[in-house]
Amino acid sequence: MKHRLPVLLLCVVMVISLMAGCGTKPAEQSTPTPAEEPTDKNYKIYLITMDQMDQHWVTVDKGCKKAVEELGNIDYQWLAPDVKDDAKQIECINNAVAGGADAILLAANGPVAVQSALEEAQAAGVTIVYVDSAADFPAVQTLATDNKAAGKTAGEELLGALEAAAIKEGKIGIVNVNAATASTVAREAGFREAFEGSKFEILETQYGEGDAAKSKDIAANYITQGCVGIFGANEGSTVGTGNAIRESGEKVIGVGFDKSDTILSLIKEGHLLATMSQNPDVMGYEGMKTAAKALAGEATGADYVDTGVSVIKQGDI
Repeated sequence: MKHRLPVLLLCVVMVISLMAGCGTKPAEQSTPTPAEEPTDKNYKIYLITMDQMDQHWVTVDKGCKKAVEELGNIDYQWLAPDVKDDAKQIECINNAVAGGADAILLAANGPVAVQSALEEAQAAGVTIVYVDSAADFPAVQTLATDNKAAGKTAGEELLGALEAAAIKEGKIGIVNVNAATASTVAREAGFREAFEGSKFEILETQYGEGDAAKSKDIAANYITQGCVGIFGANEGSTVGTGNAIRESGEKVIGVGFDKSDTILSLIKEGHLLATMSQNPDVMGYEGMKTAAKALAGEATGADYVDTGVSVIKQGDI
């Protein structure tokens, strides 16, 4: 019994030491507070446009790159079909998701066709932001031109020029991209609205898929039908219209959409009256900033942002 007391005391000391050690363990392996967590996470963001042809998309890309330079934590890539094609754009979306996209800036070729691809992207945790043209699918934000209002402005410019030339009736042609692209469909609707109540006859719309060569053939056919005015609904349509008017030598008044070096030259030379100039650089720049904010959990503002439009005529060049 005499030998048991020292042993018992030794056991008590050991137990107390072990308990003291358990108390310090959580402090040694504590989870970092939010302030200690890294804030320089790199995000992978893709721009997916309707095609690679138009200077409009090149300018959107430039706006994105400018934002990326300022943000500094973006792995950025531009994907686009070689021509406007729903299946090819869907493939681009799928490739972006497979490539580990955190966010996609999308200019939807058709509002309905890409829905399933976007559902899969969202299910994979991808953030969607629309630039220029939205799809019928929820997104963080849409940055685009008020296309119907801009189309009406184009119609009013053409109507005013016809009246100034003492032309009060006649046929008007419309060269559009296709019947599915929401942005150009809205432009056409606004353009037609401008002529409501007038004596002008708006002919059936013809589609050139935004290709300048196809659009030129369509515009040339309108000219042979005696049209006094033609509206091009996007860059390729406008270039084709201007080239057809130039080659015909006829006094047909053309108005269009978008700003490119070719379009500005056609206006300067007098083959086009005016073009509705969008701000694609703003779409890309602000769209990239919106995507980065959304990924960082920050507020992104309004669901829709009108990026504006201005009328460019000969005296503005």
